[in-house]
Amino acid sequence: MHTESGRRSVSAPTDTLTARLPLPRMPAAFRQVEKYRPQTLDDLISHQDILSTIQKFISEDKLPHLLFYGPPGTGKTSTILACAKQLYKDKEFNAMVLELNASDDRGIDIVRGPILSFASTRTIFKKGFKLVILDEADAMTQDAQNALRRVIEKFTENTRFCMICNYLSKIIPALQSRCTRFRFGPLSSEMMVPRLEYVVQQENVDIAPDGMKALVTLSSGDMRRALNILQSTNMAYGKVTEDTVYTCTGHPLKADIANILDWMLNKDFSTAYKNIMQLKTLKGLALHDILTEVHVYVHRVDFPASVRIHLLTKMADIEYRLASGTSEKIQLSSLIAAFQVTRDMIAAEA
Repeated sequence: MHTESGRRSVSAPTDTLTARLPLPRMPAAFRQVEKYRPQTLDDLISHQDILSTIQKFISEDKLPHLLFYGPPGTGKTSTILACAKQLYKDKEFNAMVLELNASDDRGIDIVRGPILSFASTRTIFKKGFKLVILDEADAMTQDAQNALRRVIEKFTENTRFCMICNYLSKIIPALQSRCTRFRFGPLSSEMMVPRLEYVVQQENVDIAPDGMKALVTLSSGDMRRALNILQSTNMAYGKVTEDTVYTCTGHPLKADIANILDWMLNKDFSTAYKNIMQLKTLKGLALHDILTEVHVYVHRVDFPASVRIHLLTKMADIEYRLASGTSEKIQLSSLIAAFQVTRDMIAAEA
């Protein structure tokens, strides 16, 4: 092939080789979360009131624009994908559903381009409406959200929109008013345990009862996180116990937190500081994680009200300073000092 100047352009041989080489297969280990994603509305384990409402909308062919919000891993995306699979057959799914994620560019140009063209074209040979799924819609710019208002209104007859976000406050009020809102709260342990037991059985995972409890505790109602921790711990240690789960996630063990509290309340400042620094270095613990766990214990220990208030105020200040990027060593000193002052206050009251 010759260019306009008459010189021959030679393509690099590596391009051809790269094109012919097969793409590396993703190991099965990295697909566990998607492997157990619910495929139908009946497979979903939580929010039965929301599911029954949506099922009624679908059966009566009166599906409105939807807005799902709530913490991650609570079933928002799984719910709308299960709805889409119920509404459309496999062959027509790609033609009738447009799914955009935060990884896609979703500025004002995308709203005026692909979204507008998809929503505006009618389906001649297929009945029903199209579905536009905007996952992580709170990452959309203000201009894009404003441009979307008119698109939603104009093409309601043949297109339905479903927006999914973690923070409702980041969606402009004009879009909120055009949608039926559903809040997906964190999953309870009663909902999570049966599903985790099913995955454990299918994958033949060696798990102890305290390991299951640790999974549920650390995931805080996030099913995706629970499955990821289960998978990581199983791959790293072979057996899922409380110790291996906490070690794998880098979370401080309950025994370690009990020791830290004991040192801060019963040892002198130098000894407590030295012991905690050694533990932090040995186990690679972050002070923020220690602070979070100590906070739980502060509420459990029977402190006088004035002492607890003083301690919580000091801990809140330390967390704020840690978030601002201050030195962990200085903030650890501040935490120990707060507990030493607390000990003196208790002694004075007694």
